[in-house]
Amino acid sequence: MRHGLRQRDVAAAVGITEHQIRKWERGLATPPRAVFEALAELFGVPWDRLARDQEAYSDVVEAGEGYTTARVRQSTIQPPTVDDPLADELSVLDLYCGAGGFAFGLELTGGFRTVAGLDLLPDRVNTFRLNHPHATGLVADIRGYPLEQIHTVSRGVDVVVGGPPCQGFSSIRPFRTLTEGDKRNSLLEDFLLIVSNLRPRWVVFENVVGILTHGEGRALASLLEGFQSCGYSVTWRVLNASLYGVPQNRERLFVVGNRVGVDFEWPLPSHRNDYKSMAGNRPEVVRTDPLFSQHLPDSVTVIDAIGDLPTVRSGESMQSYGSSPTNPFQAWARRSADQLTLHDATRHSEHMLEIIKYAGPNISSIPKDLIRSGFSSSYSRLDPDGPSTTLTVNFVHPASNRCIHPFQDRALTPREGARIQSFPDTFQFAGTRAQIVKQIGNAVPPLLARSVGEAILAAEDRGAFKRESVQEVVSLSAAAV
Repeated sequence: MRHGLRQRDVAAAVGITEHQIRKWERGLATPPRAVFEALAELFGVPWDRLARDQEAYSDVVEAGEGYTTARVRQSTIQPPTVDDPLADELSVLDLYCGAGGFAFGLELTGGFRTVAGLDLLPDRVNTFRLNHPHATGLVADIRGYPLEQIHTVSRGVDVVVGGPPCQGFSSIRPFRTLTEGDKRNSLLEDFLLIVSNLRPRWVVFENVVGILTHGEGRALASLLEGFQSCGYSVTWRVLNASLYGVPQNRERLFVVGNRVGVDFEWPLPSHRNDYKSMAGNRPEVVRTDPLFSQHLPDSVTVIDAIGDLPTVRSGESMQSYGSSPTNPFQAWARRSADQLTLHDATRHSEHMLEIIKYAGPNISSIPKDLIRSGFSSSYSRLDPDGPSTTLTVNFVHPASNRCIHPFQDRALTPREGARIQSFPDTFQFAGTRAQIVKQIGNAVPPLLARSVGEAILAAEDRGAFKRESVQEVVSLSAAAV
């Protein structure tokens, strides 16, 4: 940065690839001496100092952010910090838990209690445990992690939820050929193996809509076949979070299955939004019909979600609200919070601030001489009067996606991103600012998870009613005899 060089400039000057630089940056590899010497000459520093600093950095860096770049030095089991035994709630195991948004949303219903969460990255599990002190945290690579250990911590779990990273869908072998510890297993297949082993009452799978077309649809077909082979009746839908109280157009595919013989009915939208689905006109896409949804409120908008948060400029932060909530969503988001956290704005360069001044609904609003390239949604401002576009892990950087505040000349703050994902202000995040931003951007919106959880509880109630009715008929018949 001091030399004004991009990674591609450094790569070209030294005769290496950008991919190599990214691996070194993540602590996944160490450059050879010849490269250290070339870099030292380029930057005007001793090569051995570079080598020492890189070695020290590799010892502490959290390498990567997912299964393609990260590594686990050692699996760890972090026991609960509070004793909170289950009562009548359904117990939940959250795989690939991230920040724990899925499990947190289920618990918002009052009918679920999380017993364990597993993730590859320690900062994710730390956040998960802050908000689920009654649960066990597992920092582990699910690939090859002992099933008996998951059995031990999950204690006869009722519900397994999870969304394997989509890069794990390359393998589409039939489920009957899968074995524990097989290095050929994809993340999806290891998820299936855990479900097959634990045999929970319910399983909920969540993922990007792209899985519909992955491998010309064979990935989804293989997943459904795998669940059915384990004894589950399954159904799937594409849900848009904005239809369930989340101020964001975020589409995800959900698969819900149970092995207890009850019918699952997908949750009806609580809000109205006319949108164009990435999944096209498939009948499995949940929508609101303009004619029959007039009784529903419009989707929560961006300004509905963040309009009560104080103004901050680039590089500034605020720790107090300074005003009262102005609508039900803001009141719900604040809950019992007495101090504002994570409301710190990215410090933009003078050049970026110049770009942001021109920001509009898409990149075409920016003068061509200010930018070199970008996606159509780059350097774009959010619409205050509609739900946000899908939040990504880079929502504090305008060059990557549409994330500029509707009225203020800066990108969203982490707190604003958390609001748009429907995390209440009392939800605690652990890690560096960069890690927290990624946790927020990758999460399942809690209010969307809550809606799915309410549908599961309704199905459980219907099942209980059917069983009681059958028992009543049996008793009456016996009395008549």
